[in-house]
Amino acid sequence: MVYMGKDKYENEELIKHGWDEDVWFHVDKLSSAHVYLRMTAGQTWDNLPEALVTDLAQLTKANSIEGNKKKNIVIIYTPWSNLKKTGDMAVGQVSFHNSKLVKRVTIENRANEIVNRLNKTKEIKDPDLYAEKDAHLREIAKAERKVLLQQ
Repeated sequence: MVYMGKDKYENEELIKHGWDEDVWFHVDKLSSAHVYLRMTAGQTWDNLPEALVTDLAQLTKANSIEGNKKKNIVIIYTPWSNLKKTGDMAVGQVSFHNSKLVKRVTIENRANEIVNRLNKTKEIKDPDLYAEKDAHLREIAKAERKVLLQQ
């Protein structure tokens, strides 16, 4: 599943209510949508398939007004847990706890075939991100209790 903020306020909500299983994508040094990959069980952020990273990087580039027009754009990605938000930052702005956990991929040109394919699967929703995260954390806690009871 992929989430994407339509503006800096939605980006802020995604920052606030991300999951440990989320990987954040953004155009480096330019304004862009925040794109989040919600990984499935067994996936890890450091060995995502190259094709998936390319798809998400293309989607991120396409959703940057300035980045979409430029060649050789760098897309950065990192686990959601590495995003650092302090009170003095602008809405939608982040930094990182550990810059060594930020990976980069260069997108030479926009690949319309990728962006068009992804846009065909797009669903516009207004999810309750707080409720989704709360339910997810409850599921994790329940599974952990079950494991403890079986020991």
